Amino acid sequence: MSKTLIYQNKAPALLPMYAKAIIPKGATAGKKRDGIHIPNLTITLTGVTTDSQRLKDYRKVCGFPASARLPITWPHIEAFPLHIRLMSDRSFPLPLLGMVHLRNSITQHRPINEGECLDFECSLENQVDSDRGIEFDVVTRASTGGREVWQETSTILYRQPSSSSSGQKGPKAPPEPFPHETGIVVGEDTGRRYGKASGDLNPIHLYALSAKAFGFPRAIIHGMWSKARAIALLAEEADLNSGPVRVDCTFKTPLFLPGTATLSWDKQDRVWPFKLLNAKGTAPHLEGAIHWL
Repeated sequence: MSKTLIYQNKAPALLPMYAKAIIPKGATAGKKRDGIHIPNLTITLTGVTTDSQRLKDYRKVCGFPASARLPITWPHIEAFPLHIRLMSDRSFPLPLLGMVHLRNSITQHRPINEGECLDFECSLENQVDSDRGIEFDVVTRASTGGREVWQETSTILYRQPSSSSSGQKGPKAPPEPFPHETGIVVGEDTGRRYGKASGDLNPIHLYALSAKAFGFPRAIIHGMWSKARAIALLAEEADLNSGPVRVDCTFKTPLFLPGTATLSWDKQDRVWPFKLLNAKGTAPHLEGAIHWL
């Protein structure tokens, strides 16, 4: 049975939804994966206009310059409360805390101006049982005047390894860097600054103490900050507003705060592959590519 949640002009408040996320969903505990079904949920939000101060803070923490056009990742920020609303709905069977963001793909059909009014539609789709657990997509579409201008697919994992999944895999060879490189320094407060601008206040990103409660030795930066920071740096050399463009990425290993990383990329004809590597260059934090469509 499908269900649609409708909001106008203002997204649902995040704090009450975070409070709900703390309460464990006991019905899921011990449940076999074939008994867990992601519901057919959709949410819409119409009449969204940009908070200019919040956008300014977002540009600053991610490294985007001032512009009349929105960063390609900004609609993700506007839609984020809708994602949380879907995954905190009573019909959603999985606990929000502990979800892992595996992949993100954004397609911008045309540049979006800062003053444009956007309508959003988000839905839960494509449940897949993998060796690691249950995967599903949060699909988001932004439109203006009835025409889609932006689309995103975020693939989420709920860890529940299958009994047939293999154990430890052998060590992987260090990734080969691309011809172009630049260093990135990530301050200890970056997670808090990005969290304030984005609304993503997951405790694993805020302080070392709160991250330790979830098994991390230190706070880790948001995957979508890493993607946005990479895009901001690549946009200094690549025109992302010349026409339709898609930016894909797969999140690999955590980037601990404070920390350093290296952005490595290649300039091919209509695609620029890139990697964000750890300080030693031995493992990627993320891998992705810009595609001009």
